[in-house]
Amino acid sequence: MSAVYNFCAGPAMLPAPVMVKAQSEFINWNNTGCSVMELSHRSKEFMAVASKAESDLRQLMCIPDNYKVLFCHGGGRGQFSAVPLNLLPKNKSADYVVTGAWSKAAALEAANFGQINTINVVEELNGKRQIQDPAQWSLSPEAAYVHYCPNETVDGLELFEIPESHGVPLVADLSSTILSREIDVSKFGLIYAGAQKNIGPSGLTIVIVRDDLLGNAHISTPCILNYQTEADNGSMYNTPPTYAWYLAGLVFEWLHSVGGVKAIQKINKEKAELIYRYVDSSSFYRNDIVPQHRSLMNVPFWLNDESLNNAFLSQAEDAGLLALAGHRMVGGMRASIYNAMPIEGVQKLVEFMHEFEKENS
Repeated sequence: MSAVYNFCAGPAMLPAPVMVKAQSEFINWNNTGCSVMELSHRSKEFMAVASKAESDLRQLMCIPDNYKVLFCHGGGRGQFSAVPLNLLPKNKSADYVVTGAWSKAAALEAANFGQINTINVVEELNGKRQIQDPAQWSLSPEAAYVHYCPNETVDGLELFEIPESHGVPLVADLSSTILSREIDVSKFGLIYAGAQKNIGPSGLTIVIVRDDLLGNAHISTPCILNYQTEADNGSMYNTPPTYAWYLAGLVFEWLHSVGGVKAIQKINKEKAELIYRYVDSSSFYRNDIVPQHRSLMNVPFWLNDESLNNAFLSQAEDAGLLALAGHRMVGGMRASIYNAMPIEGVQKLVEFMHEFEKENS
């Protein structure tokens, strides 16, 4: 079977070594005679798996000791509710910076639980979209927190600098960019990330929350969305998504083996530059984002002749290049090139794009 490369935005491909190891352990994990997904989450065996996964993640991200790491249910959308339920008092408001589809969705959900100030910061310059300089954002010094999404998977926009929130807790949806590049966790009050892009399979969500932000949840907050409850119970107030947790741990081990976040960041830049460089050199394809805000994880591009879209997708799939259709809200194409995507997959994509252009110009 020839190589197949999955460019899906999520659930995304997992590292091949992780999949091979998981397959080899599927029926008989660690000589227990059963699968890890059959172990009690409170058994000493699984507790060791959980503890190592957290330890490896803390090392990869240099997470300070005054932050709790929670392994939760509910995906990113679950956190759209959990964040205001835990951090937004009734007498205060929160700032939601909107840079694309996911930050907009987070703001709409949060508005169900309190007062939200929505701040739109995407602007157009010479036909290209960009994110307004964070120094110009109209943030309130009295806000309970500032929420933003550094990388918008649908729109292909990424903000690489960490905004200055002037002492107001900064909350970030890192679902599509966590572990792809180095960040200073201490600049954030809370980080959350759905697992299905750079961490593992869907069904698991990582929350990294500073200790001083715990214990303030609305009285009506469901227990499994209450950060204090999850922290007090080691993310095991109820049965957690154990197999997803185990696979996340294998991904963390794999990331350590390739040199950690600093090493994968270098590879991710190389992968993204391959596509953007080709698109910029072509009159057949286009990208409408200024270079400094182009996502490293989700590369959108459009064919100037959109009548060729179906042919492009069909022939790409025949070539082993899967899930390249852009999000239904924006159309075009999108190559999601998370950590697990090898550079060979991106090279094959660019070669295909070149051949398709030659045949249809």
